[in-house]
Amino acid sequence: MGFTDFLSDAGLTLLNNWVQTRSYIAGYSATQADVACFKALKEAPDAKKFPNAARWYKHIATFEHEFASLSGDASKPYTVYGPDVAEVTLNPAKAPAAADDDDDVDLFGSDEEDDAEAERVREERLAEYRKKKEAKPKTIAKSVVTLDVKPWDDETDMVGLESSVRGIEKDGLVWGASKLVPVGFGIKKLQINLVVEDEKISLDELQEEIQDFEDYVQSTDVAAMQKL
Repeated sequence: MGFTDFLSDAGLTLLNNWVQTRSYIAGYSATQADVACFKALKEAPDAKKFPNAARWYKHIATFEHEFASLSGDASKPYTVYGPDVAEVTLNPAKAPAAADDDDDVDLFGSDEEDDAEAERVREERLAEYRKKKEAKPKTIAKSVVTLDVKPWDDETDMVGLESSVRGIEKDGLVWGASKLVPVGFGIKKLQINLVVEDEKISLDELQEEIQDFEDYVQSTDVAAMQKL
């Protein structure tokens, strides 16, 4: 399907849902896909109605002076990007009920008579099912992420920048090794590793928190991510 007219609420809702779990339209860095979608918007999306799209628009705007040098095919229209099928339900009241991920267990049998014996059997099956569910260990999903943090210029205090980043403490977040990587004109970016618990940490929110260090940080990018 791809993206539709960004001048309509339906099109903006599709974009908003698409970037809810992504920093970029495609991949883990800014590309011509982001440029095409950015230019298709006449103005920044309403942050109250489309917070994810507004956050993405603000971030891509920091690359505006680099648009021509970003990788990708600049001739492609924005409509070739986005979901293959609509990933958004415009009217939640009409949304289909979510599928139950629990094991397909027949708790009540099929043709048993509704008598005392049938009630006893149902209760036994329910109790056994609950016991199995309680005993099942819960897997904690984690990701290893490499984050690029770009300073404003070669005069930015990189020690202060890294100290500010590492000063962010959250349950489910562990900072790892880091290094300074040259990007040109004497400027170096901070490349830092971290491990996050997926259910507890939103990378988008973490990046926004880092970008709030406006004295140091110009932008952030997810350079690499791998599930543990």
